[in-house]
This record gives sequence, structure tokens and C-alpha cells, in this order.
Amino acid sequence: MSQQARVAQSVPRIEYLRVKNYRALNDLELKDISPLTVFLGPNASGKSTIFDVFAFLSECFSVGLRKAWDRRGRFKELRTRGADGPIVFELKYREKPKSPIIAYHLSIDEDPKGPYVAEEWLHWRRHSYGKPFQFLDFQQGAGRVVSGEMPDEEDDRIDEKLDSREMLAVNTLGQFARHPRVSALRRFITSWYLSYLTAESTRGVPEAGPQERLSATGDNLPNVIQSLKEQRPERLKQILSILSSRVPRLEKVDADLMADGRLLLQIKDAPFEQPILAKFASDGTLKMLAYLTVLYDPDPPQLVGIEEPENHLHPRLLPVLAEECRIASNRTQLMVTTHSPFFVNGLRPKEVWVLYRDEKGFTQARRAADIQGINEFMAEGAKLGHLWMEGYFRVGDPFTDSGPPRDSGSS
Repeated sequence: MSQQARVAQSVPRIEYLRVKNYRALNDLELKDISPLTVFLGPNASGKSTIFDVFAFLSECFSVGLRKAWDRRGRFKELRTRGADGPIVFELKYREKPKSPIIAYHLSIDEDPKGPYVAEEWLHWRRHSYGKPFQFLDFQQGAGRVVSGEMPDEEDDRIDEKLDSREMLAVNTLGQFARHPRVSALRRFITSWYLSYLTAESTRGVPEAGPQERLSATGDNLPNVIQSLKEQRPERLKQILSILSSRVPRLEKVDADLMADGRLLLQIKDAPFEQPILAKFASDGTLKMLAYLTVLYDPDPPQLVGIEEPENHLHPRLLPVLAEECRIASNRTQLMVTTHSPFFVNGLRPKEVWVLYRDEKGFTQARRAADIQGINEFMAEGAKLGHLWMEGYFRVGDPFTDSGPPRDSGSS
């Protein structure tokens, strides 16, 4: 078995997502989510909102529900207009291939005292038969959990009460080794990496010191290059080899220590003796370098989100970047938003979800593979991005949207 296959066997995968009452996501359900999942659509179709679902959940675990809530304007801005009831997130995932599917449900409400976790539970079905077993069940900061590697009906239920109803039970109890299934979900969510990368942010001159992971904005790119140079030179060589094949005549990228203790990122082109400073490099070169450090991270996060990677990149590089994302999805799960047909040209129908607004203004989604005719066109050699731009999706074009796309099983 190859190393890539062994890594893929140990990566958790989200296979299902349902969101209710979160902004334009009045009731959105995504099934059979693939390791590389791309959300496609025009402006205001809901791409960024889906991306923010993962950001919101991640922040609930890292900085707490209250801060994540306040950053987004509380219920006034978060709950779907005209909707009642709590905001609900439900995801189903496997810790590794062929392991039982675990369902995580989180319901958040608000009263005059602020936001609180109305309901939170975890359940799984260890066998192909029988009812799911709920091994964590909390409401407003109090509930029960079943500990152990393989929690089951016969195991003892432990009553627990959290310090505050704002606290997430998975985040709190997942810090204890006696709850390994809860801990696994906590590690999964706290490892998520969501990129809001801009080329401008990569041009800075940060304090020296190796850092293993790129920040959300990319402002520590020199530190990541320093870390790779010192600790994983073979991986840096691989990244630069790929980058050189995308950027003609690029020869070397280095992070040099300045006299004042800061790091200076320098890029050398083959025709010239002296490198140039990163602040003078092209946006496309810096963004491609940053994306490659994420996609080829030696110890990747368990889920990576990238928003609109096409910005500042040459259109011909985008199908290649899509393939790089697919390769990386053997080592991590990727969620990408885009409105570039060139990026979509490098994708497969099962990897693309087309977003559109229904007559009530709520976001709906349909997988490209489920739209009538798409698979047949692809079998004949058509490109997915071209089919989208030529109107074969029936949605996703701000000038020609005409209702939901016809299902591939429709007559």
C-alpha cells in the first residue's frame, strides 16, 4: 500500500451536512460529500455563507460561542429572515474509511441573556442494523455522556453539568482522554484551516521564527518557508519544483533573516543574479506559492477551506490548481468556493455543487453529477466549466437563471 493510500485511510471525512436558519441557508442539505468539494455559483448565491458555516463552527471551538456569535451580529444578522427557532447544524462524518458514521448535531438559540447551546448530541450506529445510539446528549449545559473507545447501550451514562450553557459539550468533554470518540471530533474541528488569503498580506516582513502552518491571511508566509527550509527541505524542494513549472524561470524562494530580527521573503528568477523582494513579486506568484504550502503541508489540517482561489491567478493555471487540490484531498478534506469556469474545468461532476437562490431567496444546491445531461456531455469530452457557462446547469448564471436544474433522473 502506498503512503498516500495509508494517509487517506486515516483522514476523517464529512459526508453529510445540513444547516437550518443560518442566513440564506434556510434548510440546506448536502449528501455524499466528496473529499474535494467545490461550491460554484455567482455572487450572492450562498458560497461564502456555506464557507462561513465551517468558520463559525471552528470559532465556537477556538474562541467560544459568544465571540463567534457577536462577530456575526447575533441573531439579528445570523438567523434566516422570517424564520423562527434555533440555528441548527448537523454533520455526519467517518473517522476513517469504513468506520461507523458519527452524527453531530448542534442547535443554538438566544434569549435576553445571550446565545446558548439549546441542544447538542452525538450518535452512531456501530452495525449495519439497529437504531443509532446516542453517546452524548446535552441541553443548555447539562446532560449525559458515555465514555470508552466504543460507547454502547450497555455502558454507563455519566451525568455532567458544564459551567455555562454557552459552552459546547464536545469542546469541553473532548479534552478528557476518557471520552475518545468525543475527543476525536474535537480534534477534527479544532484542526480545520480556513483560508482568506490575499496576495498583499503575503508581502509583509514578520518577526523571524519558523511556523509550521500558514495563517488564514497568509501574512506569515516567510515563517512557513523558513520552517520548511530548516525542518522539511525535501518538501520545500517539491513545492518550489511545482511552483517553477507554473511560473516560468522561477529559480529560488528563500526567507532571509534581517539585522533587526525580521524575515524577508525573496524570489529569484533564473535570468537575474539578484533575487527580488516579495513586495515586488507578482500577486499570482505569491498566491500560488501560498496555496502550495497549504496543499503540500507535511502535517495537513484535517479540513481545508479555500475561498475563491482564482483571484490573481492566470486562467490557464486554474485547472492545474484544481488537480493539485484533488491530490491534496488524499491527505485532507477540501472545501473550495469559486465562480471561475476555468477552475471548474479541472473538476469532476461529483465534486461540484451548484448553488442558486429559490423563489423565496433561500440558497439551494444541486450536485453537477445529478443534473440531467452533464455526465453524458462529460463522457464525450466536454469541460465542466464550459457547460456551466453555456447554460447547461440552468442555474449559476446571474443573467439566465430559470429555476432549479433538472435532475438527471427526470424525463
